[in-house]
Amino acid sequence: MAPRRTEAVHKDAGGIDAQAPDSVLRLLADAQIEAARAVHSAIPAIAQAAEKVAACLAGGGRLVYAAAGSSGLMALADALELPGTFGIPRERVFILLAGGREALVNLAGGPEDDAGQAASDVAATGLEAGDCLVANSASGSTPYAMSALEEARRRGAATIAFANNSGAPMFDLADVSVLLATPPEVVAGSTRMGAGTAQKIALNMMSTLAAIHLGHVHDGYMVNLHADNIKLHERAARIVSAISGCDTATAEALLEKSGGSVKLAILLASGASSPEAANQLLEGADQRLRPALSKLEGSRGSHQ
Repeated sequence: MAPRRTEAVHKDAGGIDAQAPDSVLRLLADAQIEAARAVHSAIPAIAQAAEKVAACLAGGGRLVYAAAGSSGLMALADALELPGTFGIPRERVFILLAGGREALVNLAGGPEDDAGQAASDVAATGLEAGDCLVANSASGSTPYAMSALEEARRRGAATIAFANNSGAPMFDLADVSVLLATPPEVVAGSTRMGAGTAQKIALNMMSTLAAIHLGHVHDGYMVNLHADNIKLHERAARIVSAISGCDTATAEALLEKSGGSVKLAILLASGASSPEAANQLLEGADQRLRPALSKLEGSRGSHQ
């Protein structure tokens, strides 16, 4: 096995316990920034991962995240926000965390070694061909994450692995391997720090690019958001107003008419005759707003 960079000692960590607080914090901040920079070299692999995720969701498949410890928390953070941010149905996003729900209040280390539980957890989701499993592990050799990948492959699902060590065993089990080559931690082995930061960034990049592929982002706006609180209702109205040019009062009325769909409200504000007509435009454009607006503009032009 390749040396674990995630267990190495940081070059500037000597004597850290005797340094002034400001010096320690500057070192910690610089190390986080350096870890974040490591994501740049992984961009091609992250792009491949996003394509896998988008193809899975576009085909009606399910997206499953599997991880343990701090890496599990990073996966959890990405997965939980997909329904609200991008309107991906909650029942199509699964989160497998070593230790289960108990890990949310007691992040014990033992469950990450339970390969059998990982296989059982994957089986319980009914994972199959057309689905996609994303495993996340700083070391790249966590038994729970590796077993989840193995079970997913056995079931014919697409597999993606994120790890912070080159030559990670997990990479041999994945269709797409994403190496986040972060430097050694200031506190050796504490991968909740730099490695976790890079994982959070990379997972967010993957899911956001997948959402763009699916047509859930338009000009930087989350046009497929699920508005289930006051803040998001207001955001939805601002999005409709900004893209279509209508005032916010009109946007709010059209959102109500469209059943809360931002895309449909934008098309209605742009001239679609009814929610049904707007929905037909979207379906004909694979749920992408830009080509749907182009078709609407073209049809209006032809009738002038």
